[in-house]
Amino acid sequence: MSVNPRPDPAAETLQPPAVSVFQLFSPRLLPGTLMLGGGVTLFAVETYVTATVAPSVVRDIGGLALFAWVTTLYVAAAVLGSLFVALRPRALGLRGVYTVGALVFSAGSLVCGLAPSMPVVLLGRTVQGLGAGMLSGLAYAFIRHVYPEPLWRKASTLYAAIWGVATFLGPTAGGLFANGSAWRWGFFILLPPALIMALSAPRLLPRVADERADARAPLAQIGLLLAAVLLVSTAGTEERGDLKAGLLAGSLALFAIMLMVERRAPLRLLPQGAVLLGQPIARLYLIMFGLIVTVSSDVYIPYFLQTLHGVAPLASGYLVALVALGWTLTAFFTGTLSGGRAVLAISAGCALEAGATLALAPVLGGSEAWDGLVTLLPAILAMLAMGGGVGLCWAHLVAGVLKRAGEAEQDKASAAIATMQSLGGALGAALSGVIANSAGLVDPGGIIGAQSAAHWLFLLMAVPGAVACLVSLVPNRA
Repeated sequence: MSVNPRPDPAAETLQPPAVSVFQLFSPRLLPGTLMLGGGVTLFAVETYVTATVAPSVVRDIGGLALFAWVTTLYVAAAVLGSLFVALRPRALGLRGVYTVGALVFSAGSLVCGLAPSMPVVLLGRTVQGLGAGMLSGLAYAFIRHVYPEPLWRKASTLYAAIWGVATFLGPTAGGLFANGSAWRWGFFILLPPALIMALSAPRLLPRVADERADARAPLAQIGLLLAAVLLVSTAGTEERGDLKAGLLAGSLALFAIMLMVERRAPLRLLPQGAVLLGQPIARLYLIMFGLIVTVSSDVYIPYFLQTLHGVAPLASGYLVALVALGWTLTAFFTGTLSGGRAVLAISAGCALEAGATLALAPVLGGSEAWDGLVTLLPAILAMLAMGGGVGLCWAHLVAGVLKRAGEAEQDKASAAIATMQSLGGALGAALSGVIANSAGLVDPGGIIGAQSAAHWLFLLMAVPGAVACLVSLVPNRA
C-alpha cells in the first residue's frame, strides 16, 4: 500500500474477499487475538488507572515533587520497550519477548503496589513501562504472523477499540481504588492476567523465525531518541511556560539530530527509507505522527468543559472519552477498505481530524453554560469527529507500513509504530501545554484566559493534522 498510488484498472475488477472483525475470534485465531489484545489491554487500562490513582499515591506516601515523573519515566521506558522488540538478542524469539514483557510488566506492577515511598513507585513505573512497551510493540509485530493479510486492518481496529474501552473503564476502575491506601490495588489488579499471559505465550502464540539481517543495537540513535522522549515528557508536566518551551525545543533538536544520524548510519534504528520523505514508508510514519500530535490536544478538553461551560467533572471525563469512541467506531466501519478506497480514507481521515480540531476552537472557546444535550451537541460531534478522523485511517496506515517494510525489517517497522504513538502523544501533550499557557491559561487566567487558551490551542493544534493531510496527497513516484 502507498500513500497515494496510481490506480491499477485491472486490480479494480477484483473484489477482495469479505472480512469481518468477528473472524479475529474464530476458533483458529482466538488464541492469538486474546494474547495480542490482552497485551494492549494491560498497557491501556493501566495507563488510565494510574492517571486516576496518582493523586491518591501522593496523599498516602508523599512525593509531590516527584509527581510528574510517574508519567515521564513510564513513557520513556515504554519507548525503550517497543524498541526492544526489534533489537532483542537473536536467541530470543517474539514469543520469548512476549513472556519477558508480561513478566517485566508484572514485576513493575508489584513494585508499585508494595512501594513505601515515591522513589520506589518511580522505579516500579519504569519497569512497568518497559514491559508495557514490549507488549504494545508486539501487537503490531505479530499481526502478519497470526492473521492473514486481509485481517491486518481488522486487527489494528481491534487494538484501537481496546484503547477506546480503556478510556471508559480505566478511570472508573481507578476511582474504585482512590481512597486511602486502596490505590495499591490499582497496580495489583492486573497482576493475575499478566502472569497468566506470560505462562500462555509459548503455547498460544506461533513460533516465528528470526528474519532480521542484523540484530545489533544502534546505540547512538537509541540514546538520542530516549533523551528526546525524556525532555518532551518532562515538558508536558512542567508548570513554567518558558521552561516548558525550552525543554520542548531541546527535545525537537535531539529528535532532528537522531534523524540525521539515522540517515547516515550503517546500523539503523528504523526500516529502510523511514527518514527519507521521498519514500512512501516515511510519509506513512509522518502521517501517523501528525495525527497523534493533533489528537493529544484533547488533554485540555475536560478543563475547558468545566471552567467555561459548567460541565461536572465526571461528565467532562466521559465526554472527552468520545474522542476514543469516535476512533473506535470509524475504525470498525472502514477497516475493510482496500486499494484506492483505503488511500482516500487516509486523506479523508486526516482532513476530518484537522477540521474537527479547528471546530473545537469556537465551540469550546465560548463562555456560556451548557445545560442539556442540545447545547452539548456541537462539542459532542466535534469530539467524535476528532477521534473519528484517526480511526478512519489508522488501520490503513499500519497495513501500509507492514507492506512497505522489507522482510528483514518487519520488527523495526512494527516497533516504530508504537514509538510514533508514544512520542506523538508526549509531544502533543507538551505542545498543548506551551500553547495554552502562552495564550493566557495561567496569566491572566480565569474565564478570559481560558477562552483565549481554548481558541489558540485548537486553532494551532489542527496544523499537524492538516500537514498530515497534505502529506497523504503526495503522489508516489514509480
